[in-house]
Amino acid sequence: MCQYSATDGMPNDWHLVHLGARATGGAGFVFTEAVHTEPRGRITPHCLGLWNDAQRDALKRIAGFVGEQGAIPGVQLGHAGRKASVGRPWEGTQPLSPNEGGWSVVGASNRPYADGWFKPEKLGLDGIARQLDLLAAAVRRAREAGFQVLELHGAHGYLIHQFLSPLSNDRDDGYGGSFENRIRFLLESISVVRSEWPSDLPLFLRISVTDWVGGGWNVDDSVRLAKQLKKGGEVDLIDCSSGGNDPRQQIPIHPAYQVPLSSAVRNGAGIATGAVGLLHGPDLAESVLANGDADLIILGRALLADPVWPQRAAKTLKTKSVHWPVQYERSDIF
Repeated sequence: MCQYSATDGMPNDWHLVHLGARATGGAGFVFTEAVHTEPRGRITPHCLGLWNDAQRDALKRIAGFVGEQGAIPGVQLGHAGRKASVGRPWEGTQPLSPNEGGWSVVGASNRPYADGWFKPEKLGLDGIARQLDLLAAAVRRAREAGFQVLELHGAHGYLIHQFLSPLSNDRDDGYGGSFENRIRFLLESISVVRSEWPSDLPLFLRISVTDWVGGGWNVDDSVRLAKQLKKGGEVDLIDCSSGGNDPRQQIPIHPAYQVPLSSAVRNGAGIATGAVGLLHGPDLAESVLANGDADLIILGRALLADPVWPQRAAKTLKTKSVHWPVQYERSDIF
């Protein structure tokens, strides 16, 4: 979950305490928020980056602490594309003018996200190659920082998603038009990641399984993509979210509303998936795994509200062997 609390992409004590608390709270994996590959790829001016070595070194401290608590430190890498240069949620999430610290944005096409948003610069072939180079450098730094799992963010209307969906991609070159062309940038991104990321460390991919808009990216597209990724063997798990690419989306939000998306991808492509979205109850989360709808439960807002949610869940589900921080054993949780 983005914290919008960085300066020039640099993590600080807030990020250490925030992520460290989730590690001591019993989470198996602790992922950073989206970490961006270049300054103009940030969602807001206050988002994290990994485009220089100082950022790498600051993140190394966090990854080390998370690992010391028994959790696996993970990093999520992405680029906001045409959805970059906006204010923080508590400031309205609206596009920022240059006087407000905003910047020009790029995208798969020159279509803006919505009325009143910036018209992005359409990435040319040189621009695409540059993005892949920036991604490779960020992956290398993530490895050097000590992260043990990496997730590539291809969801929520950010740059990779903008290439995938016909709602945001009207290109007429090798990166647009057909399904095969629209997934090309993602496949090249995965190849670049694997060129820098050790083969024995997991690679996750977050996608929006559906745009929730007619004529957009849909469940069938995601299953088709997942089958191809399964065959290639470079992606270990697909994190199944949805939406975020078009303000016309109609999302039927309710507890576990995205679980059918994870189930469709998992059972349609035979690839491991993670389920997300309003899985706040331990029994509900456990049922998703028991029913074969996902291989991993991914929590965001639930852990914002309760850093020790995994500990509470373990008690509710009567787990017999869990390592708790000895400093917390006087708590009534145990």
